[in-house]
Amino acid sequence: MRTMKFGPTDQNVDAVILGAMRINNAENPQAVIETAVDAGITFFDHADIYGAGNCETIFGEALKKTSIKREDLFIQSKCGIVPGKLFDFSKEHIIEAVEGSLKRLQMDHLDALLLHRPDALMEPEEIAAAFDELATSGKVKHFGVSNQNPSQIDLLEKTVKQPLVANQLQFGIMHTGMIDSGIHVNMTDDGSVDHDGGIYHYSRLHDMTIQAWSPYQYGFFEGVFIGNEKFPELNKKLEEMAEKYNTTPTGIASSWILRVPNMQVIAGTMNLGRIKEIAAASEIKMSKDDWYDVYLAAGNILP
Repeated sequence: MRTMKFGPTDQNVDAVILGAMRINNAENPQAVIETAVDAGITFFDHADIYGAGNCETIFGEALKKTSIKREDLFIQSKCGIVPGKLFDFSKEHIIEAVEGSLKRLQMDHLDALLLHRPDALMEPEEIAAAFDELATSGKVKHFGVSNQNPSQIDLLEKTVKQPLVANQLQFGIMHTGMIDSGIHVNMTDDGSVDHDGGIYHYSRLHDMTIQAWSPYQYGFFEGVFIGNEKFPELNKKLEEMAEKYNTTPTGIASSWILRVPNMQVIAGTMNLGRIKEIAAASEIKMSKDDWYDVYLAAGNILP
């Protein structure tokens, strides 16, 4: 498994993260964890809302049945969403959410905590107070955000003492907005539209790791593009590249993301075979020519 620096810290982490959002649907959660670790994936991503908390419970129970040591894993969770109602970054909610996650996971600390979706009413002073309490108690080692733009991060960093080490953002072959606008600078076509305040280059400048979520989806959770007849040109190219690099189309879709500097990829699959494919793909270093060939096959254009 390829490793990389986690934000501005000295912590090395896996390039591939296994997301646990669907572990409540896994046939054998214990096998999922063991397969991931055997393949080199020791970084697991959670959120307090996944399965209404049940995903963390299932993971904690499944991990107990393995011989895997907690200290050999990197466990991350997210908080801040009250489903269907609001986003809540109050100190009380953050502390309560972490306590709940730790209880469900049966752990005494999280290696990282991310604020899940931006709270329009957030008070940075409350967030800072929550982070200070969690850091001082040893319950959270690193902090970050999810789905936030540069100005929102700057607002937090004005008050929060701890470095914000990561930002979870949707990115993949069919979700390339954060790099399209950089390629189409000074143009007036659709690709030139900057929807996120230049978050990709901001992240690189500020040493924030980007964690790519739902990397194999197209549209707004419309489905997976790999093997999908709606995208014949792209899938032909993925098959071609899979043969060239001795992997699978899923492996190519993963290595394509990891070819972009500063990226981790979050694999949400519970399929044991695909977990192995994605883990192995972290070692692939796709050529620049091949990366652009895939980018163009997805329907993107160069100005």
